[in-house]
Amino acid sequence: MRKIITAPTDIEDNLYAQGLSPVAGVDEVGRGPLAGPVVACAIILPKIEIAGINDSKKISAKRREELAAQLKEVAVSYAFGIIQPEEIDRINILQATLKAMAEAVAGLEIAPKIALVDGISAPDCICPVRCVKNGDSASRIIAAASILAKVMRDNMMQDLHRRYPEYAWDTNKGYGTAAHIEAIRRHGLTPAHRRSFCKSHETNRL
Repeated sequence: MRKIITAPTDIEDNLYAQGLSPVAGVDEVGRGPLAGPVVACAIILPKIEIAGINDSKKISAKRREELAAQLKEVAVSYAFGIIQPEEIDRINILQATLKAMAEAVAGLEIAPKIALVDGISAPDCICPVRCVKNGDSASRIIAAASILAKVMRDNMMQDLHRRYPEYAWDTNKGYGTAAHIEAIRRHGLTPAHRRSFCKSHETNRL
């Protein structure tokens, strides 16, 4: 039997007390990079805690991988929503983020009674949504979603790095580091770049 380290956060406890179960946590990663997709995750967890769950940005890459494996093992259900650069350019990053979140919730095998979403903008989901500012720090289930989304996107950027090694996406994950911007100026844009994010750096397209 898995040890309960701490109870779910007050946000989730209050929802459970109202009979709103299951609860899904939803978060996204990849709003700011110059390249790669935006990835959202929705997850439903049992009422237990795994030690170390926190905002994915506050956890090392190795620990994120470990926690992601544990979360997948115990999750009632989880799903991803992935929006590629071409669509990000077409509908803008905010709409792409909201669409990714809605797709992740829709992909769950069990329909949640409510979704806790990180941030202040609510996606159009199949269930009621409650936005939680700084949710990946305030809610363990949103933090869990942030970990799975981050690991998924990082793995996707590793795959893209193998196709386009000049841009060092294995380390910068598509963000606008000085080396990444210099690579754009030297080699141009790839199909994995967000053209709307790269206008000041663009030279050509691969």
